[in-house]
Amino acid sequence: MKVTVDKTKCIGCGACASIEPAVFMINPEDGKSQADQNNVAGREDACKEAASVCPVGAIVIEE
Repeated sequence: MKVTVDKTKCIGCGACASIEPAVFMINPEDGKSQADQNNVAGREDACKEAASVCPVGAIVIEE
C-alpha cells in the first residue's frame, strides 16, 4: 500500500497524525501533513482510518 498526502488539499489539522503518528506527521516548515512510507507496513488499517477522517480528503491511498 502506498500512502501520500496531497499538500494542495491538506490544511494541517493533525487528525491523521493523532490516529497514526508513526506514519503521519505535521511538517514544521509548511504546517502540512506528510506520510512516512517506510512505516506503513502493518499499519494499513490505521492509514485507511486516517484517510476516512481527513476533513479535506488529502490522504491518497493506493493499494
